[in-house]
Amino acid sequence: MSVPGPSRSPGPDGTFSTPRRAILPGSFAISSIGLIARALRNPNYAVYVAGNSVSLIGTWMQRIGVGWLTWELTQSGTWLGLVAFADLFPSVFFGPIGGAIADRFDRLRIIRTSQTLAMCQAATLFALTATGTITMTLLFVLVLINGVVIGFNQPSRLAIISSLVPRQDLATAVAINSIVFNLARFVGPALAGALIVSGGTGAVFGANAITFLAFLLALTRIRLPKPERPEATGHGRSILGEVADGIRYTARHPGVGPLLLLLTINSITVRPFVELLPGFAADVFDRGADGLALMTSVIGGGAIVAGVWLARREGMRGLTVITLWSTLLISVSTLCFVASGRFELGLACLAVSGMGLVTSGVATQTLVQTAVDARMRGRVLSLYGIIFRGGPAAGALAIGVLSDAIGLQLAMGIGATAGIFAWAWAWRRRGVMSAALEPPGP
Repeated sequence: MSVPGPSRSPGPDGTFSTPRRAILPGSFAISSIGLIARALRNPNYAVYVAGNSVSLIGTWMQRIGVGWLTWELTQSGTWLGLVAFADLFPSVFFGPIGGAIADRFDRLRIIRTSQTLAMCQAATLFALTATGTITMTLLFVLVLINGVVIGFNQPSRLAIISSLVPRQDLATAVAINSIVFNLARFVGPALAGALIVSGGTGAVFGANAITFLAFLLALTRIRLPKPERPEATGHGRSILGEVADGIRYTARHPGVGPLLLLLTINSITVRPFVELLPGFAADVFDRGADGLALMTSVIGGGAIVAGVWLARREGMRGLTVITLWSTLLISVSTLCFVASGRFELGLACLAVSGMGLVTSGVATQTLVQTAVDARMRGRVLSLYGIIFRGGPAAGALAIGVLSDAIGLQLAMGIGATAGIFAWAWAWRRRGVMSAALEPPGP
């Protein structure tokens, strides 16, 4: 890193921000595309993205398969919520431990082990479905096992990005990850819909098991300059003690604390609409697996647009306000979706929701990655992962149960309205949050 000149001030974490370059008229597109290309020129990150892209397509195929199989077996919003809960909520218990482990041990090895276990889960799900021996209880247990594996894995997966690219490429790398995730959200459901129609739900699970091989191969080719083990964070401290340190650090941070609180409320009240889409497809819009796949793909399409825009955006200034506005966008577009009543109008609302989901998620993760102390990164990101997965789990269960009494549309509408009130609370604190989360300008 070059020696900072006298006119530059250190940011909250003690590092110096890079001044924004002057951009001449007409040069924005070239400059912004160059940011994406620069991030992908890091060999480790390029290999990671390539393998992850294939695996995520399989992940989204399996999510469609699990949701549709659940609806076929039960025709129940409650069961949709329970399965989403089993998939997402284990992160609440195991995420903090995974975060402490990610700050102690080799993150790359943790990811390899977790992906191997997830591949075995997909293969088992394929075998049971293909032989006709799958039951709702077995499906629930297998989804729960996968949720536990992901709970341990996610903090390492989030934190390792900062080791694959230099700091100046981190925001772009996080945005590229989101583009990859949502390209998979676009492609995976379309493939899943075709496979379910032609070969049954079991074919989806088998395809997912195969895609894990690409990611595992990519992980073996990543070469870090030293074992992926951050600086020691409290010799002699227990895992639970380090987890507590991470929670206290987050709660006291004037930017990260309120930001993650807003994310928590939004994840519980608004974000569960994604997990409940099988019910909307079949019960509200009278569509089959192809309709569910199209709805999920449309969310991915909107998300890709937002991800590309964020990847082309240089610098951190204004990112807090962007996060807040995108959070409001999710609530408003979801409210419009549940009130639409028409499939085509609902698709348009879902595309806008996809844009809001990615903008909010990527911006939040970028702000957290850059604002926290490096020694706390794994633990704080584990809290982000808990909220990102555990919030929708709790919300999907609550809204799913409520929907059996008052209907999916009204139940989800209540959640979206609550999200708008949470946004209003956070908007009043935007000044303090921006000062704590965004590094000072030149």
